[in-house]
Amino acid sequence: MSLAFGWAAAVPALSAETMLSPEPLQEDVYIIGPGDVLDLKLFDAAELSGPLEVLNDGSVPLPLLGSVRLSGLTLQQATVWVQQLMSKELLRPDLQLRVVKPRPIRVALVGQVERPGIYSLTPSETGQTEGGPAIRLSGLPTVVDAIQKAGGITQQANLRGVVLQRRLPGMDKPLGYKQAELDLLDLVLEGNQSQNPFLFDGDTIRITQADETPKEAVELAAVNLSPQVITVNVIGEVEKPGRVELQANTPLVQAVLAAGGPKNWRASTGNVELVRINRNGSATLKKFKIDLDEGASNEKNPPLRDGDSVKVNRSTLARASDAINAVSQPLGGLVQIWTLFRLINNN
Repeated sequence: MSLAFGWAAAVPALSAETMLSPEPLQEDVYIIGPGDVLDLKLFDAAELSGPLEVLNDGSVPLPLLGSVRLSGLTLQQATVWVQQLMSKELLRPDLQLRVVKPRPIRVALVGQVERPGIYSLTPSETGQTEGGPAIRLSGLPTVVDAIQKAGGITQQANLRGVVLQRRLPGMDKPLGYKQAELDLLDLVLEGNQSQNPFLFDGDTIRITQADETPKEAVELAAVNLSPQVITVNVIGEVEKPGRVELQANTPLVQAVLAAGGPKNWRASTGNVELVRINRNGSATLKKFKIDLDEGASNEKNPPLRDGDSVKVNRSTLARASDAINAVSQPLGGLVQIWTLFRLINNN
């Protein structure tokens, strides 16, 4: 097997930190792995030709040779390797090796996707973002297909820095990998298809958390990578307090309006609180001022996330009125009792 390891050694080593542009990913060659069904055609020995299945250990049973490991090699590398081995048994080992049934593609999605994990992808799949309709996925799987199958991105996803990690060909241990950084915003807003490369078995897609919600958040709500519907709690001095279903990335002001809007004199539009439960279980509270003329922005009118709670606090007048009512109601009862007592005594 020295030649196979020679092929691996010939591959330029890239550290895990090496970051490439996405274009070369489209030019990567197929790497043989367990589950592939190959077809071996020996031109001068048709009786030895036939299908070969790559076993779990990465080997295939070759005629005249027995078990030979091909996993981790490209088709070209495997062809040269098998041809050299066959030359010890045949005078003219001219052959062709091709994939007739590729294995399912298993990829890992980590970070800011709705359902992180390991996913198996085939040319015919169904994907569904949270709250959205089922999407029929056909053809060779791409980065977008994998994200859709994982439920779509979260509203905290950094779409400008999606990292795709891919194994390099060869049978080195430890394995070599390369990375490319993708800009999915360029894909969904400008249609740059080079940012959506085809996936290979063993790829890892990593979506980090954005430091702040992108300015295109409202536009992204309509994209089929994003959750389509979120549920938020709007409480306090609004006309219809309770749970409200909204389009993803709906701004704070619009959520208050969806709950019927602030009550005329009872609501303090300058004191609206947003409570957010983070993925790690912590909670954050921020205060905002409602301004109907304000567009979506992180500082003044933040896009909401699923599970957010919005509280419209009472105005100073409402607090004073409630305090007076709380005091006067018990006194009213006492006055009535005192009056009744006097009537009884007078009689």
